Amino acid sequence: MDEIEAFCHRYGVARKNTSSLKWDALQERFGDVSLLPMWVADMEFKIPESAEQDLIERIKHGVFGYTIVPDSYYDIFFKWMLERHHAVVKKEWLRFATGVVNSFYWLVNALTEPGDSVIILTPVYYPFQNAVTDNKRNLITSELMNKEGRYEIDFADFEKKIIENQVKLFIHCSPHNPVGRVWKKSELEQLLAICAKHDVFIISDEIHQDIIREDVEFVSALAFEKYFERLFVLNSASKTFNLACLLHSHVIIPDENNRKVYDQYAKTIHQAEISVLGMVAAESCYRDGADWLKGLLNVVEYNYQLLKNILAKRAPKIFISEKEGTYLAWLDLSSYVKSAQVRDFVQKKCGLAVDYGEWFGPHTQSFIRINLATTPQNIQYAAEQIAANIV
Repeated sequence: MDEIEAFCHRYGVARKNTSSLKWDALQERFGDVSLLPMWVADMEFKIPESAEQDLIERIKHGVFGYTIVPDSYYDIFFKWMLERHHAVVKKEWLRFATGVVNSFYWLVNALTEPGDSVIILTPVYYPFQNAVTDNKRNLITSELMNKEGRYEIDFADFEKKIIENQVKLFIHCSPHNPVGRVWKKSELEQLLAICAKHDVFIISDEIHQDIIREDVEFVSALAFEKYFERLFVLNSASKTFNLACLLHSHVIIPDENNRKVYDQYAKTIHQAEISVLGMVAAESCYRDGADWLKGLLNVVEYNYQLLKNILAKRAPKIFISEKEGTYLAWLDLSSYVKSAQVRDFVQKKCGLAVDYGEWFGPHTQSFIRINLATTPQNIQYAAEQIAANIV
């Protein structure tokens, strides 16, 4: 507990009245400014001091003109990927974007045509669905199987839906938001093999790759060289180190022909320059942020256990999914709260702002997602409010 308190004391920060989406858009998003925000996936923690200092030094330079990516950036990012995830990345594979969500929007357009079918595994981060429907593609869903809080892939249904709908593209969430699964190598192999068999492109969103439970191994899709001709991998330091609005992420494209397709599409839509501050912050975090990340992961795991323990004692029929990765908790309230009453229960009775299960898929209306990358005090308050108002 001393380590948890030390990290929170050192890096914890009040974000209210700082133009924070999470804290200062409560009236707009939830209709109540008094709620405790536990929703959007960013943190109440400052970035590592080394990154803060590197940003300050860059700002002192005073010029923010067009920039290039230095070799030092490639070196430290490739080292991070190799040492932490056993994934080899090459310079020519790498493209830069303003965010992972933007990237899969672009790739939907680059790889498919209006009316083409795109498949996702639901429940899943809701921009996956939006990227398909906003671009007038045909959204196909294969529902994950919830086995007492642990989610599994229904491979038979996944392949059946691909065949029936002539699916062109699969957008994969790995680790999976919101259900917390870190997919095993065998599971990934089976998914990729099905996609290859039916000529389906794969976008693997791996933005949560660094937020992994200590006893779990993350396997990147980059581990499967034989599927490179169908593969696009997206990641960023933004989720790991709380850098979202510095607008800097990676599009990793191992196949030369796919890089040509992406580059050709980028000429028509994506002419943004590299975010120099995003690049500086990411390089610094990859170089010096390992200890900070270890501290964060300790806080996330502590908060997860705190949430589980409070609810296990006072509301034991709430199902909390096993969290192998991400800093998000996925709770099923159906034993206590009817689906139609979840929003009133959470906001009016508990005073919380959360992500609602209905945003992630059609069959999870009784669920809520709670952000664990915050102080234990916030988690304790949220858990006690839920427990106290369960009837």
